[in-house]
Amino acid sequence: MNWTPSALDRLERAMDEGARIQMRRRGTEITMVPSRLRHDYGGEILIGHHLGTGDRVEVPLDEVDDFVVLD
Repeated sequence: MNWTPSALDRLERAMDEGARIQMRRRGTEITMVPSRLRHDYGGEILIGHHLGTGDRVEVPLDEVDDFVVLD
């Protein structure tokens, strides 16, 4: 996915509002509530909680194929 300023703004707004997002990563859809971005040596990591299991999820932004804000 090409992370444009607009896409990053939508993601940051979802984090601020506690909104759910649905993303596709390597052909798998994940529905989660994003909580923060962490900078790692390899790039940005999206951290949140999976809605189905409640588990913590960490997804490198460069592995996200697309996403949509659900709330």
